[in-house]
Amino acid sequence: MAHRTSRRIPAAAALATALILATAGCGSDPAPGPQPGHGLTGALRNLKNWKSADWAAWAHQHAFTNQIAKDLWSPDALKAPAPSPAPAPTPSKSADDQNDPLPPAAPALAEQHPYPAPLAVFGRIVAKSPQGTYVCSGTVVSDPQHPGRSNLVWTAGHCLHGGKGGDWLKNIAFIPAYNDSGAASGGRSAPLAQVAPDGRWWANYATVAPQWMAEGSDDSGGAVNQYDSGIIRVTDPDLPGESLEQAVGGSVPIWFNAPRDRIGAVTAYGFPAGPPFDGQELEHCTSARASRLSYDPTRPTMLTIGCAMTGGASGGGWLATGPDGRPALVSNTSIGPTPASWLAGPALDDQAAQMFDFMTHLA
Repeated sequence: MAHRTSRRIPAAAALATALILATAGCGSDPAPGPQPGHGLTGALRNLKNWKSADWAAWAHQHAFTNQIAKDLWSPDALKAPAPSPAPAPTPSKSADDQNDPLPPAAPALAEQHPYPAPLAVFGRIVAKSPQGTYVCSGTVVSDPQHPGRSNLVWTAGHCLHGGKGGDWLKNIAFIPAYNDSGAASGGRSAPLAQVAPDGRWWANYATVAPQWMAEGSDDSGGAVNQYDSGIIRVTDPDLPGESLEQAVGGSVPIWFNAPRDRIGAVTAYGFPAGPPFDGQELEHCTSARASRLSYDPTRPTMLTIGCAMTGGASGGGWLATGPDGRPALVSNTSIGPTPASWLAGPALDDQAAQMFDFMTHLA
């Protein structure tokens, strides 16, 4: 069995939303972009042909006003316990043999406190859903339209939207360098300045892969997880005029369409919250190479590494050495087995690149 690696924790809900991509119609008409009055199947088939205007038209139909509840994510709310993970199907060999043997189990290793400065780009994502609170992980990624001033965070699609028949999560916030000092470790209480040393950053826009919105399941995994990625753009009202990248001291470039044979060692980061973890520590797993995993051979094959991180690690960034010799994002955590032994994340293909390009050009 496998689990989706976000976590829910009981909490009171409050209203906040974002400008989002959603399931607007687009039919079998060969023209790209969303066409009112048609089904979704054609839209997904023609997605690679979409232009920036098509993404904008899609998103414009589903704009919401973000309401920031500044006192919502207190240190106590961020420390609340999480329940058991949801099951998902076990992968099997695909028709064209895209799957490698599943990687052997590997432990998750906790980062020492305080975190090394480059690791401030990793943080926790928290959000409200009808069932309670979602807890995920995310990574500050570079914005080529705003060099040195990025406000973009890469994560998993299921950390932002409930999938088919679902809705957008509310009060989405990103806490970079969460518990950097270790003051909240071991069940201890700590003030907000130590739990969130670089601020609480609220989502004001978000996107996920349209496939996730059309097919995603809130309590299981499968072929749709081969497109399980999303992006939020954030702001911190307590830090007017300052960007997220400036606050954390850096960002990570994204390596889209990275050739699998050129991806060497991969390190996944996240804040797992399911037992034996409690969501208070930044953990990592490193693999000499990523294996292949596919539920549907017509979709981009997922990356898989050995790792014992549990729920809450969803959306956490996977880094490898990029073409320029610097670390680059090549995937994000999507699903893993129960008991935890490996993680799988989507390949970041042309569609992911288009989604990202749309976000970088938002006004």
